[in-house]
Amino acid sequence: MNKTPKPGGRAGSIPLMDGRVAEPTVFELSVPGRTAASFRTTGIPLKDPSITIPAPLLRERDVEMPEISERDMVAHFTRLTHRQFSVDLGAYPLGSCTMKYNPKFADVAATMPGLTDVHPNQPESTIQGWLELMVTLETYFNEITGMAAATLQPAAGAQGELTGLLIMKAYHSDLGRQRKNVIIPDSAHGTNPASVTLSGFNPITVKSGSNGLVDLEALKSLLDDDTAGIMLTNPNTLGLFEKDILEISRAVHDVGGLLYYDGANLNAIMGIVRPGDMGFDIVHSNLHKTFATPHGGGGPGSGPVAVSQRLAEFLPGPKPSKVGTNHDGSIKYGFINPPKSIGRIHSFHGNAMVFARALAYMKYYGGKGLTEVSQTAVLNANWLRRKISASYPAAHDATCMHEFVASASQLKRETGIRGIDVAKKLLEFGFHAPTVYFPLVVEEALMFEPTETESLQTLQALAGALESIAQLSRTQDGQNEVHQAPTQTPVTRLDETRAARTLIPTYDVSEAMSTD
Repeated sequence: MNKTPKPGGRAGSIPLMDGRVAEPTVFELSVPGRTAASFRTTGIPLKDPSITIPAPLLRERDVEMPEISERDMVAHFTRLTHRQFSVDLGAYPLGSCTMKYNPKFADVAATMPGLTDVHPNQPESTIQGWLELMVTLETYFNEITGMAAATLQPAAGAQGELTGLLIMKAYHSDLGRQRKNVIIPDSAHGTNPASVTLSGFNPITVKSGSNGLVDLEALKSLLDDDTAGIMLTNPNTLGLFEKDILEISRAVHDVGGLLYYDGANLNAIMGIVRPGDMGFDIVHSNLHKTFATPHGGGGPGSGPVAVSQRLAEFLPGPKPSKVGTNHDGSIKYGFINPPKSIGRIHSFHGNAMVFARALAYMKYYGGKGLTEVSQTAVLNANWLRRKISASYPAAHDATCMHEFVASASQLKRETGIRGIDVAKKLLEFGFHAPTVYFPLVVEEALMFEPTETESLQTLQALAGALESIAQLSRTQDGQNEVHQAPTQTPVTRLDETRAARTLIPTYDVSEAMSTD
């Protein structure tokens, strides 16, 4: 038996090669005549397109697409994956993003043939299993959030925000109100003001107090008959629980406003407290953060929105529901349209495989297990916060929830090493960097969210790596080393300012091929 276990979340043993050789683009691997696809097993003969497609619809010249064999294509994309960090390789403490390991049983559930070999255009009678899955997931989501009804349509958290705000607008319009303003804390997620603007409201910023929480008196001074509502996440972006949430709720409701809960931080409170019990009227959740879908790389995501009973009639439709009873006594499922629905906000019914993973995760853990998930996430964050506090003091010296914001400002004053330097050097220790320079209200912010999936050994190794960087920064040679980091990764330190100012967003295939 190993008496000194090593950290399972440190990815220092990769990559296999040093990664210094540039990986060619798929176009540079192209050879005329090669292909990775074949119709050989379908019985469909290959024909010239001109035989079956009218001449006016044919292109004058072929699309410039890469021609590459299956073997070369697989090798290319596998090499690219080996140059990337992922939650399956090591700890990914990217604050606010909940980048946690996703258990593989959820993937197994989501790839069952009974779920994958289905099309949403099939008759309702042939997709009863899927409809039951979605209705069950809605029920569980409502229980976790303390809400009455929900839509699963939104494809991600940002679309969930827009959906919730459109419901807010429909509610006020139904009452004959023309409310204009939605209040947002100065520490809010960046998508909040964007969603508010896109939905036709005006974003109004409320400042935080010295304790990192919403300044209650400042909030009350902003509330009036133009207030449509407030967007909050609790715990907030600083990882602190808004202890005045009930008073905030009363104040907003007293002027006829609604409370919108940004569920990005739901991983901190499951089974402990529910947004509905805090007084929130609208709640979105990022299923891809909290409930077992691989997160990052652009998707897939899912941002279902749950609402209180008085807002249920405004939910998007069509909505999977129980619609009756079959001849054998079993429940019959179908679709309904809420009477005052804002309409469809996503093609079909949402990102279905994310639903399957989320329901598998919820059923596997159950209520007690989900509570333990949140408790462990909070424990891990507080352990790491205290452990690194000497070199990276927290922005607010208070018990945090699932995440915390440390600051490298002290290190910068002493050594000139900035938060970005610490983050880049951390990559060489086999850990992904934390979120840097967010939220903007903290100088040299380093935002950590270790999540519940990291072991004590991994947290110890992460804390040790951060302390080693601080010690390196206090010597001249060490400062140079940290300033230049990373030097051991396939891609070394980039000139980010130049990249932003001279962005090249396209790849010219013709030019690349003509220079060969």
